[in-house]
Amino acid sequence: MIIKPWLFPFIMLAVLAAVVAGFWLGGPPLGTALGALAAASIALFAALQRPRGPIGPAATGDSRRRVLVVVSHELEDPAAIERLREEGDLYGDSDTEVLLLAPAQTKLLDLWATDVRAARAEAQRKLVLSVAALGKAEVDARAAVGDHDIVRAIEDQLGSFAADEVILVTGPPDSDQAGERAAAELEERLTVRFMRITVAA
Repeated sequence: MIIKPWLFPFIMLAVLAAVVAGFWLGGPPLGTALGALAAASIALFAALQRPRGPIGPAATGDSRRRVLVVVSHELEDPAAIERLREEGDLYGDSDTEVLLLAPAQTKLLDLWATDVRAARAEAQRKLVLSVAALGKAEVDARAAVGDHDIVRAIEDQLGSFAADEVILVTGPPDSDQAGERAAAELEERLTVRFMRITVAA
């Protein structure tokens, strides 16, 4: 969630009003509890914010071509794989390195409780299916699990994998809202070629 800068004064006023109302209606116990809740909420929102600058790979000294394929949805559909091969120019070229990245997407409560086991297991399932499907299409790829946030996972990965192109595989917009949001942000922020492939749910 991205909060516009002009909203912060209104948020602070709302928090202050809630705390004051708590002290007035319920005395110190309620006021203190509301203050603690407000502080925790502000800390959570601050942790979820991230810079909105350009996203690009680290510089490398070689000329090897690298393609980062990010799967918000598993890649098994033959038509989607063929599109990936054609538009990504992935035809068994030994000079092209392909990395398949699956963000460990998790629910907010699980993230708050730092319980990411189910999310990592789901990401690994997507990777197994996608790597196997790509292998059948004669596309060799390494696999990795990334951050729960798709954009952050890509940003982190580009620090060590200098991709010339990023391909995001998502489900339909109505069933993959995280993929939809990530695609819109990546269109705006990526400094390398970006392509999105949508597969059926």
